Amino acid sequence: MSHPSMQKHILLLSFMLCLFLAGCAGKSNVRGEEGVIQSQSGRGKPYTVMGQTYHPLLSGSGFIEEGIASWYGKDFHGKKTANGERYNMYAMTAAHRILPFGTKVRVTNLQNNKKAIVRINDRGPFVANRIIDLSQSAASQIGMIGTGTARVRIESVDVVPSIKNGDMKGTFYVQVGAFSVRANADKLLKSIRAKGMKARSYYSDYVHFWRVQIGPFSSLKEAERQSDNLQIAYPGNYILAD
Repeated sequence: MSHPSMQKHILLLSFMLCLFLAGCAGKSNVRGEEGVIQSQSGRGKPYTVMGQTYHPLLSGSGFIEEGIASWYGKDFHGKKTANGERYNMYAMTAAHRILPFGTKVRVTNLQNNKKAIVRINDRGPFVANRIIDLSQSAASQIGMIGTGTARVRIESVDVVPSIKNGDMKGTFYVQVGAFSVRANADKLLKSIRAKGMKARSYYSDYVHFWRVQIGPFSSLKEAERQSDNLQIAYPGNYILAD
């Protein structure tokens, strides 16, 4: 199955990932198992695709939208999404242009009233009149595999908490590596600990990789400072909320 957004989507995923990793003018997000929490007030760091600028929301609280949904499947399976995860066509995820990563939304097919809960972990679709790109499993659940698109209503049901007082307290890590072979992760973990830094390695069932992370840190700002300090030794590192 293919639809017009798919070819454009694959070209844009790596571009979007670079935008979020680079942070262009400073850190602006924290990546976690539940996605990215934008750390600016009001709106997140804007990005531009095909001449159109988008301003991600800091919170999806109360968000409701109606429009056309599309879906993407096996051609993208295993490829990186805009928040750094690997796209899993069997997971209940979706791409949206402005909802914060990690926001969970209820998607209702207005033609048959079938519903699905998905987590936003990607950006798109960048096609006129389309508001969300669903994973294959999500599209199947609401009965739109055959048609390719469907008119839907999306409603936020679980949102990423917004930043308060310019910082966020919690447990944060700086991810410096991800490996399909555990021995490689163990080797990096050993070298980090030899430098006197706290670190951990664990297997993520979601992306099927061994992740190596430095931390924990008790606040977002502390994690951001450490991330900056680690850029030379571990370029492209990013922050995760535990």
